[in-house]
Amino acid sequence: MTASPQSHAKTTGKGGKIADKIINGGGWFTFLRSTISSQIASWTDLATSMLFYAFIFTALDPFYRSNLSVAVGAVAGGIVNCCINYKFTFHAKGQSVRSVAVKYAMVWTGSLLLNMYGTTGLATLLSQWQWLLDMGFTADGIFAAARLVASLVVSLAWNFVLQRNFVYRPSPFDRYAISLTDAFVPRRRRQSHNKQK
Repeated sequence: MTASPQSHAKTTGKGGKIADKIINGGGWFTFLRSTISSQIASWTDLATSMLFYAFIFTALDPFYRSNLSVAVGAVAGGIVNCCINYKFTFHAKGQSVRSVAVKYAMVWTGSLLLNMYGTTGLATLLSQWQWLLDMGFTADGIFAAARLVASLVVSLAWNFVLQRNFVYRPSPFDRYAISLTDAFVPRRRRQSHNKQK
């Protein structure tokens, strides 16, 4: 038995409305989109951190091994997160890319520091708990657990709040952010970029 064209249109209409709310809606839908973006960025960050920690920075002192691994992961995750949030999460297409880039870099720097020192501090604390070691946790396992906890806490308590209320919204700071980028990007390059638009 096939559905009538009218019932198909009604189903598509409802599905289209739900999809539109998820993609364009505010409130909880913004939080849902942010969660998706954050998780994609966090997993990119975590995978990159673990790759560098387990295979590339193995000869370094544990403090530098941990911090540098977190820093590399944060750069990769930050780039992914900014791109997804600009177009998908916060729909900032009307916002100046220059002001968003500066504001995002500021929030990202704070996130990087919180992730670096939060991960290292938590891993140091957890590695002193003998009962974890007795359960068979290795340094790599403790690092992964500390990295995951720090990443989730910073993602929700720092990144979402500041991105939603500062980075992707117009603010009086935007003119300073644009002036800052103007100081670093040569005028000829800006003019040729504007002509291409």
